[in-house]
Amino acid sequence: MPFVRIDMWKGRDKGTRKKLIKNVTSAVVESIGCSPEAVQVVISEVEKENWGLGGAPADEKFPDKK
Repeated sequence: MPFVRIDMWKGRDKGTRKKLIKNVTSAVVESIGCSPEAVQVVISEVEKENWGLGGAPADEKFPDKK
């Protein structure tokens, strides 16, 4: 049972997250030949202020990005 965890910045809408889950599931199915029902995808959304890059919070380095 494949398990895929995606950590990303908070801020994308439900439709975007749904599309991501669908596309990741399809990629896993195509890559390893399992059924879609076997694939688990978990998205964890993190506030940019709690995500560090190069010694600085992401909200300071990338204020306009989601």
